[in-house]
Amino acid sequence: MTKLLMPYITGGVVAGWTAYLRAFEDAGADLIEVGLPFSDPTVDGPTIQEASDAALARGATPGSILAEVAADPVTIPLVASTYANLALRPGFGDALTAAGVTGLIVPDLPLDELDQLQVPGIAVSLLASPATPDDRLAEIGKRSQGFVYAVSVMGITGERDRLAPSAATLATRLKQITDLPILIGFGISSPEQAAEAAEVADGVIVGAAVMRRILDGASPATLGAFVGTLRAALDVR
Repeated sequence: MTKLLMPYITGGVVAGWTAYLRAFEDAGADLIEVGLPFSDPTVDGPTIQEASDAALARGATPGSILAEVAADPVTIPLVASTYANLALRPGFGDALTAAGVTGLIVPDLPLDELDQLQVPGIAVSLLASPATPDDRLAEIGKRSQGFVYAVSVMGITGERDRLAPSAATLATRLKQITDLPILIGFGISSPEQAAEAAEVADGVIVGAAVMRRILDGASPATLGAFVGTLRAALDVR
């Protein structure tokens, strides 16, 4: 089974940012997570916070980001991610659909409030953490769509020098309660870590390691090459 690769980018982070989407696609990404920046990104670490601040300083809004996505489309699925303050606004689901976005992640929306999210036709993927109890994990598996986002470690997003052992434990637990793909995120920073995660999961999400490079000035071609190393690591595992 081919392992899934989903790189992340903060929408609007730099001028011409959609060129990175095409570079990711050309490098073998299976889907792309596009962050809609929010002023208080509670689950994100310093790198994604810096990227969000940069995008907001450039005047990026959910509307402008989705308009740019629609104007420069890719052929692989796009998954938006943002916070409940934005996702619960009227018309948000229609805006995603109009831009060609097919999936959504809302990390701060409690499972008990999921019914407030009105995004018909959009696959909402829920997050599970190592601390999620079994009964709640089963409910997450039942109500997720598209895939389940397995948070590798308790904490915030960011690059890490090794894959936490809790990632494998969580992926194993999720495999027992859902047939949806399990994608591990939070801290996947290298091809080696991606390959290790893919031993127990169906794929990986790589965010901070991508955004650090963009913030440091890496070109779309350079980022495409990095994503290509992740693709190769997943393919030879």
